[in-house]
Amino acid sequence: MRKRWRAGVVAVAALGLGLGAVVYTQGASAASWPSATSTVKVTASKPISGTVDGGLKRYVGSGALGSGSQDEGQDPLFVLADGAVLKNVIIGSPAADGIHCKGSCTIQNVWWENVGEDAATFKGGSGAKYTVTGGGAKSADDKVFQHNGGGTLTISNFQVSDFGKLYRSCGNCSTQYKRAVVVKNVTVTAPGKSIVGINTNYGDTATLSGITITGDSKKKISICDRFTGNKTGKEPTKTGSGPDGTYCKYTTANITYK
Repeated sequence: MRKRWRAGVVAVAALGLGLGAVVYTQGASAASWPSATSTVKVTASKPISGTVDGGLKRYVGSGALGSGSQDEGQDPLFVLADGAVLKNVIIGSPAADGIHCKGSCTIQNVWWENVGEDAATFKGGSGAKYTVTGGGAKSADDKVFQHNGGGTLTISNFQVSDFGKLYRSCGNCSTQYKRAVVVKNVTVTAPGKSIVGINTNYGDTATLSGITITGDSKKKISICDRFTGNKTGKEPTKTGSGPDGTYCKYTTANITYK
């Protein structure tokens, strides 16, 4: 679950990321996926600072970054500096390790057509604030969003389908934090394993509202799983699931099945 990144030497000005593109938005219901305006091959991790608008170009990785499998240690396509905003981007396959946020960041209207190792990894300190708004992710064999650093991640107006876990607070990182995740107005389409997983022994919290789940008549997708995390690299121990008012904060009224 622990990640590394190797910064590329490509300057932001050379990324092929245009400014002023039309923002693609969606509401709580699943929206149609956007069509790519063009395709860009990424051969080295691209550093992003300030606000960068991708103009709905599709970015695909190369073998130098990783295969887009579940192999650990793949490099990201994008590395966001503290305070960076990346918007209107489609990430194709292979996606390697997606996006890394080194501090607070905003990911807006980003669409993962086939999640690689992870869609995005959040690596800031205890005061970091991360925002994922709009967009969606498909075909994640394991995690979509991996929270390795501290701080709070807010996921809103997002859609996910065919996935393992939408969010996981790192269960075995060598440095652990108290983490928080807020998930609201998100559409989930089966198959999937769990929406969030948190570590209660570090004081993690998950707050969920406006969750719509489709194609899961037997309610196999777990809403909130609780674990005892560790710093040793061992697999964390699962201790429970469901709302408890302290760590997993939601009620049945916050979850709609269709």
